[in-house]
Amino acid sequence: MKDRDSLFLRHVLSAIDEISSFTAEGQQAFMADRKTQSAVIRQLEIIGEAVKNLSADLIAAETAVPWRQIAGTRDRLIHAYFSVDLDSVWSMVEQDLPTLRVQVRQIVDRLT
Repeated sequence: MKDRDSLFLRHVLSAIDEISSFTAEGQQAFMADRKTQSAVIRQLEIIGEAVKNLSADLIAAETAVPWRQIAGTRDRLIHAYFSVDLDSVWSMVEQDLPTLRVQVRQIVDRLT
């Protein structure tokens, strides 16, 4: 289970790094480029899917991370793809992902 959790957490880290790369030119460039928007949204979906595959034990042990919200974001992006709020996506990129990256990195370090 530990190895499986570590694998999915590494997927989260990889997706966050991809998003950082895709959005390096800033909000204005993100808002102007549908390909970048699609790429970022896809990586957010991957983060949510990876979180959904984490063990119940890890989720219960790591209460500082908003796992349920992350999984819920994935569901909203997948099922309400026609009404994705790009301002909300950008807010996640700027405000939520840096913190999530630190939290997940610390968990991975503890697991390995």
